[in-house]
Amino acid sequence: MASPPSHPPFRLVIPVEAADIDELGHVNNVVYLRWVQEAASSHWRAMASAETQAAIVWVVLRHEIDYKSPAQLGEEVLIQTWVGTATGLSFERHTEILRATDQQLLAQARTLWCPINTQTGRPQRINAALRAQFSIEEPELS
Repeated sequence: MASPPSHPPFRLVIPVEAADIDELGHVNNVVYLRWVQEAASSHWRAMASAETQAAIVWVVLRHEIDYKSPAQLGEEVLIQTWVGTATGLSFERHTEILRATDQQLLAQARTLWCPINTQTGRPQRINAALRAQFSIEEPELS
């Protein structure tokens, strides 16, 4: 599912808490999606200027997630995310969720995001510098 990162992935470590556990005794699927969004938001806040953050927010157009192995209460998960290609106003992002202790892949996701102008609430084209920071070039077909 994931293309290899072109930039070093942004990493975040999150502890598994009691509220994350479902009736089967492991992390609920919806929690993985929350972590995908938290990682993307944290990456945005770490990389974009305060001025840019005030002008643009991101909304999800699509989530695709594959669950590989369950996370358990008391574990920590390592979330790594990186940008993919962009087409028009659709920006791809990849995320892997790993068990922190042994790096076992727990879930992987591909999400499409759209930048939104905070003043108008409408999709916003972004400048070339920001586009380069939050997407990669589409590989040329030979």
